Amino acid sequence: MNTIKKYSGLLWVAIGITVGYFNIVVMGIPKLQSGKQEDLVFAIINLCILTPIIVGGLVTFGYYALSGDYSNK
Repeated sequence: MNTIKKYSGLLWVAIGITVGYFNIVVMGIPKLQSGKQEDLVFAIINLCILTPIIVGGLVTFGYYALSGDYSNK
């Protein structure tokens, strides 16, 4: 069971990196360059508030799973 938890930690880190890439490249930068005010507000909220919270949470959870903090000792 502990090996499954470690592999899931790797999965969480990979999901965090993927979500970060998606939020920046697909949802953030094109909206910043569109020129519309509603897209600009959405992009700023997405890039400055949501992306760090989501990516930070996923990567931190994955790191703790990889380091064995959730293992049964």
